Amino acid sequence: MSARDSISSIVIVGGGTAGWMAAGALSRLTRAGISVTLVESDAIGIVGVGEATIPPIRTFNAMLGIDENDFLARTQGSMKLGIEFVDWMGPGSRYMHPFGEFGFDIEGVRFHQIWQKLHALGMAGGLEEYSLCATAAHRNRYAAPSSDPASPLSSVVQAYHFDASLYAAYLRAYSERRGVVRREGRITDVELRGTDGFIEAVKLESGERIEGELFLDCSGFRGLLIEEALHTGYEEWSHWLPCDRAVAVPSANVGEPTPYTRATAREAGWQWRIPLQHRTGNGYVYSSAHLSDDEAAATLLANLDGPALADPRHLRFTTGRRKLSWNRNCVALGLSSGFLEPLESTSIHLIQAGITRLLALLPDRGWGDAERDTYNDLMRRQYEQVRDFVILHYKANARPGELWRHVREMEVPESLTRRMALFRNRGRIFRHDDELFAEASWIAVLRGQGVTPQGWDPLVDALDLDQLRAMAERIRTVFARTTEAMPRHSDYLARHCPAAPPAPAVVAAAR
Repeated sequence: MSARDSISSIVIVGGGTAGWMAAGALSRLTRAGISVTLVESDAIGIVGVGEATIPPIRTFNAMLGIDENDFLARTQGSMKLGIEFVDWMGPGSRYMHPFGEFGFDIEGVRFHQIWQKLHALGMAGGLEEYSLCATAAHRNRYAAPSSDPASPLSSVVQAYHFDASLYAAYLRAYSERRGVVRREGRITDVELRGTDGFIEAVKLESGERIEGELFLDCSGFRGLLIEEALHTGYEEWSHWLPCDRAVAVPSANVGEPTPYTRATAREAGWQWRIPLQHRTGNGYVYSSAHLSDDEAAATLLANLDGPALADPRHLRFTTGRRKLSWNRNCVALGLSSGFLEPLESTSIHLIQAGITRLLALLPDRGWGDAERDTYNDLMRRQYEQVRDFVILHYKANARPGELWRHVREMEVPESLTRRMALFRNRGRIFRHDDELFAEASWIAVLRGQGVTPQGWDPLVDALDLDQLRAMAERIRTVFARTTEAMPRHSDYLARHCPAAPPAPAVVAAAR
C-alpha cells in the first residue's frame, strides 16, 4: 500500500474498554500520518461488567508494550489461572477450567487419552491433579511462568482480573501520549454519503462535525453507527442462550483474592465472582422468564462474600451478533458487534479479536470487498465458536429446575452436537486453526459437565502400562511440589504489583 492509497483518518465512536483498546492498538498508525480520533461523552455511562479475561489478553498488552506489573497495579488487578464452576452438575458439585495443558504428551499420544485409560483402571487421580494451573488455583498460589521448557513453571498460563473502568483510563492515557485525539461530546447525527451510503461524518451536540474515512462503532448495545445509521441487522441466539438480564454489584473483599474466577449456577442462571485487589466484582446473569429483577438482586446480595459497596445495577441484553461486523466503512467492536454472556470471560477477548483482525486487514481508499468479507467471515466464526462453548455448559448440566431442564433438552447447533458426539466416543477433540479455546479447555468443560468418553484412543494401548502409570505419577508429584513452593497469590501481588487505592473521582466514575 502506498502512502497516497492509505486512508488518512479513523474515527472511534465511544470510549470504554472497546474504544480505548482500539485507540491503543491504532495509535501506532499516527506515526504513519493517519489521524485517530475518539469521540465520547462523559454523560454516557460505561457498561463495564467484564473484569475477567482469558490468556490472549497478554498478547494484546505485549503488542502495546505494556508492563505487566505496572498495568496490574494501576487497574487493581490480580492473576487468573482459570474458572471454577460450582453447582452446575447439582448442589455441591464443582470443577475447574484451568488454563494451560493437562500433563505432557507421551510418544505423540495426548495426555488426556492416557489419563482416561489410567483413570478407568483406577491408576490415576482426578484430571485436575495433572494441571499446574488447577493445583495452584485451588491452593491460592501463583508464580510467574518460566521460559525454560524444562521447568514445571513453563506450564503456568495466566490471564487477569482487573477493573474495566481503570483499564479504559489506563489505555486512554497510553493512547493520548501516542497521538490519539479525544473529542468530548454527545453525537446527535450521523451523516451518510449519498453516493454509496458510507458514513461521512458524525455531528456533535455542540455543532462540531467530525469527518473520517474509517469509523469504529464502540457505542455499546445501542450500535449508533452499525445499526441505527446503517441498519445492519442482528442475528439472535436467545433460543440457545435464554438468559437476557444481569444485575451487578461490587462488594468488599473478605480474605485474600483468589487467582481464579468463580461461576456458581443459580435457580435461573449463574453468578460471577471476580476478585480484585480493592474489591470483588459480582453479578447474576439470569433469564427474566424465570426470575424477576427484584428476586435476582435479592439472590445476588444474599450470596456476596462481603458487604455491597454500591446499589445493584441492572442490564438487559439479547444474546447474538450483528449480521455484519464490518458494514461499508464501519467496523463494530465490543457490545455494538454482539453479546455473549461472560461465562467464559470472552467479552474483552472478542474486542481484542476484532481489533487484531482489523489491523491485519486495514483497508485502503479503494475499499475492496476482499478485506471486508474476510473480516466478517473471521468474526462470524469466532462468535460462533465462543457461542458453542458457552452453550455446552447449559446443554450438559444436571441441575433441577425449569430453566435447566429446558436447556438440557434443547436442540443445539449441529457444530456442537458433532463435537460432543466425537468426545463421547473416544475422547477426541479437533479444532480449527483459528479457534479460540484450546483442546484442554474443551476437555476440562466436557468432563467437568459430565460428558464422559466411552473409551480412549487405541494408540494408548500400544504404550507400556507400567511406564504410563509411573510417568503420570511423576507429573502429579512434580506439580504438587511445585505448587507448594509457589508464593501465595496475595503475597505475589503485594511484592510485584501492589495497587494503591484508586482516586475518589475514579471510584465514582466506575460506580
